[in-house]
Amino acid sequence: MFTADDVPKLKERLVERLEKGQGIDVLGRIEASKYRPSKKLMDSVAKIIRGRQDYVLLDDQVIVYDKLLSLVRQGFHNRRKAVVIVKGGPGTGKSLIAINVMATLLSEGYNTQYATGSRAFTETLKKRIGSFGGIQFRYFNSYSHAERDAVDVLLADEAHRLRETSVSRFMRKEDRTGLPQVEELIKAAKASVFFVDDLQIVRPGEIGSARYIKEQAERLGCEILEYELQVQFRCGGSDAFVNWVSNTLGIQRTANVIWEGDENFDFQIVDSPESLEQAIRNKINQGFTGRVSAGYCWHWSNPDANGNLPDDVVIGGYRRPWDARPEAKKLAPGIPKATLWADDPNGMNQIGCVYNAMGFEFDYVGVIFGPDLRYDFDQQAWVGHPENSHDTIVKRSKERFVDLTKNTYRALFSRGMKGCYAYFVDKDTERFFKSRMEQ
Repeated sequence: MFTADDVPKLKERLVERLEKGQGIDVLGRIEASKYRPSKKLMDSVAKIIRGRQDYVLLDDQVIVYDKLLSLVRQGFHNRRKAVVIVKGGPGTGKSLIAINVMATLLSEGYNTQYATGSRAFTETLKKRIGSFGGIQFRYFNSYSHAERDAVDVLLADEAHRLRETSVSRFMRKEDRTGLPQVEELIKAAKASVFFVDDLQIVRPGEIGSARYIKEQAERLGCEILEYELQVQFRCGGSDAFVNWVSNTLGIQRTANVIWEGDENFDFQIVDSPESLEQAIRNKINQGFTGRVSAGYCWHWSNPDANGNLPDDVVIGGYRRPWDARPEAKKLAPGIPKATLWADDPNGMNQIGCVYNAMGFEFDYVGVIFGPDLRYDFDQQAWVGHPENSHDTIVKRSKERFVDLTKNTYRALFSRGMKGCYAYFVDKDTERFFKSRMEQ
């Protein structure tokens, strides 16, 4: 055992034991070992979560929270694995419920882990909770070699981002299980809870629909329960706005064909990107939170030698950098890492992409609707323009390009709690949106 004053001794010990070429083997044994948090750690994480006012539940969120706790507690007396699927659109509080369930179960001594497929969302949660509790926050690909039932409860948030397998090009052959990623998660936990929004799948490799998870759980002989969150608390609590966006983008037919306005939610179409940014900055100066995001229609550069971000997003005389790339190591002072763009106040100085915006919400959001998706009045249809996209993975999706790009803009439009301001690069697309608005 080494204390805080023994850092040099610890360093000597590590060098002595690991410098002879066995370090990777030792690391592999550590990663494969069974981890169980101490009661003190679980209590500490639970207290931090409960002490945050932004983690308070409302209305049907409380109902689902109570049902989940009841099911989980009963599930440990049943030898059959339990899989719970919670469906809900943007702003219905899926993440909020997951965080509160985690706090309660940790305080009761259950080894509860929270997993997502989003690095930005996971790292922000770790920052808010504290690094000492970070071990309870994992990624979907962290369970390839987990022992069966190593975790009491696994909360899989943003489960629509599940992939077919956890295999990556960096993974050694001997570490590849060949199992579906969802099976690895179910195997690792006595009870698994998947929070899903089928319409937030924005990349071709993401396959975690509610139907797919249910089919896999049935194949594994699990007890399956499903719940759906109806009331959404984002967009001023306006179901009408989210439904209108889905209808206008042709994602799904809803009753909200025309946006008639809502006194609780401020949606505006502005005439320039400068006006868009200024509107969001004005709200921030009034004490609100806000960010500007955009479709992936401009090249995303690495920082220069001094850690500064080039102005990639160029629209006429408007020039702004993207948020930092995830792999960027050296960044100039005042520029947040990609994983912290949504949480760091300096994130307002960059344009956010969908991958760093998903999972987060702000009081006001600005959206630059790029030329990768346009409404064609002659065809009376949405037309994809992959030649204007810089998302190479989505571009390769071919016939899925239009649907994935629609989902991207739906996700960006639904980040705001109190308002959303939009700028359209393509004017026909702007006219179509305006034609669906009551003037």
